[in-house]
Amino acid sequence: MVAFLARKLPGAFNEAKLITFSMLVFCSVWVSFVPTYLSTKGKYTVAVQVFSILASSAGLEPPFAKRRRGVGMKWHLLPFSLAIREINQDPGLLPNNITLGYTVYENIVHPRITFDAVLDLVPSAQETIPNYKCGRENNPVAVLEASESDISIDVSTLLSTYKIPQLHPFLRHFQFSNTSTGGGDLGENTGDLAADLDIVNVMVLPNRSILSVKVGSIERQASGEIKFTIHEEAIVWSRWSKQMPPYSSCTQSCLPGHLKVALEGKPVCCYACAPCGEGTISTQEDADHCTKCPEDQHPNMDHTRCIPKDISFLSYEDPLGIVLVFLALALSLLTLLILGIFLKYIDTPIVKANNRDLTYVLLVSLLFSFLSSLLFIGQPRRVTCLLRQTAFSTIFSVAVSSVLAKTITVVVAFMATKPGNRMRKWLGKSLANAVVVLCSSVQMGLCAVWLGISPPFPDSDWHSLQGQITLQCNEGSVAMFYSALGYMGFLAAVSFMVAFLARKLPGAFNEAKLITFSMLVFCSVWVSFVPTYLSTKGKYTVAVQVFSILASSAGLLGCLFIPKCYIIIARPVLNTKDHLMIKK
Repeated sequence: MVAFLARKLPGAFNEAKLITFSMLVFCSVWVSFVPTYLSTKGKYTVAVQVFSILASSAGLEPPFAKRRRGVGMKWHLLPFSLAIREINQDPGLLPNNITLGYTVYENIVHPRITFDAVLDLVPSAQETIPNYKCGRENNPVAVLEASESDISIDVSTLLSTYKIPQLHPFLRHFQFSNTSTGGGDLGENTGDLAADLDIVNVMVLPNRSILSVKVGSIERQASGEIKFTIHEEAIVWSRWSKQMPPYSSCTQSCLPGHLKVALEGKPVCCYACAPCGEGTISTQEDADHCTKCPEDQHPNMDHTRCIPKDISFLSYEDPLGIVLVFLALALSLLTLLILGIFLKYIDTPIVKANNRDLTYVLLVSLLFSFLSSLLFIGQPRRVTCLLRQTAFSTIFSVAVSSVLAKTITVVVAFMATKPGNRMRKWLGKSLANAVVVLCSSVQMGLCAVWLGISPPFPDSDWHSLQGQITLQCNEGSVAMFYSALGYMGFLAAVSFMVAFLARKLPGAFNEAKLITFSMLVFCSVWVSFVPTYLSTKGKYTVAVQVFSILASSAGLLGCLFIPKCYIIIARPVLNTKDHLMIKK
């Protein structure tokens, strides 16, 4: 009533108006309390009284009063008191019969009031008499203050005399959200560091004693910066505690199999994660670098551990190896079959024509060519490495030389039919045999030099294919390998050119046409072999060469002998001397 009567008194800020409004709220709450209290039962009776206390107390604080410095302190007291309660309720944090309490002082940022409050903390008496203990026990553990920097320095000096640690606002920055009012950050800005501080690791031992170890410090620098130091190895974590070490990073940890990559212009705790490169692993989180696997191992899919590499070679059990072996044996049997047909019909005109001995030499060399491909399949050993390239080169040279000798024989035979031609004296077996021996000898000489200066040997390829060690034959001298291959190509090219020029010679059965087509197939296979051989890796390199051997040999066999076998078996009427002499 008094405030209501004084509400119209003059003044820019008449507090009587605020008091009138607050008391109106206060009376309204308690007037409504009486009937509500009488009408409720059980626990709700207590709830009504608690609500009335809170509502009436809240109404006593002027809602539109200007917020002064220190009014917001109540928001800091709430989490502080909750923290003290949690510590006291946890028996594992403090020894038996010890609890924490606290005393709150409001210094209104005044030096005299601040020092009076500090002196009141030091003794145990009601009066401010330093070093005098009487009455209640008062053992301050720490002082948490929010004074200005100048006052804070003096307070720190005074408290250090009594060994009472001071917690500066720099260490108590927090954010408190009032969810009952829809949120809102009620945190306090960080102040300037007023004194150097020690960071202490407090450990409660199993015997309930407390161990304090200095693990770091916060120090002021002359440049105005703050030096923050943590000795991680000094921190002791309890075996019974589920607490994890603090996580100091502005990004998620890099998983095993990745490494940290520094970001330009960012702090060291901010980094990106990159997967480990080929052949490397990392086994822990936030790895600074990846570790290279041993030469005989490779990373798993996640790059988290090294696993042994697989041994690889073109084996007889490999599906590709089985197919190539089957083709080699099938073509070898076909060659034997054709050889048997020619031996059975040895006296027929088509077999006798164009030097039967060359025909047999060519068939036998093709048979060995098919079988030589088997030297390339299986685990490479010293003997197989020495034999396979040299045997293949020599046998193929004999076969191509035989084709060249047959071509020359065809040309000489038609030239010798002309009257007075001197080529007649070259007719017979001597010229053909000389061509075969001479051309084959050159290739055997190259192979002998090859084996003498740098012979092939078993070797392992550790790097061409990821996760595999390829067992292979090292050719020793790459130059000798391509020299032998090039010489075969030269013989094939000469045979093709001579047969091509003789393809139009008269005769019902001009073998030059068949030789031309067979050498065209032969050259096509080996021309395509070179780029394919260079572009493949591992066991597939060997498979390419085996396929080229089989394909080129099958081309010679099919083009030269299948038509003859067809006439011998299916068209015997054409296997006569008169028919062969017909000119077209």
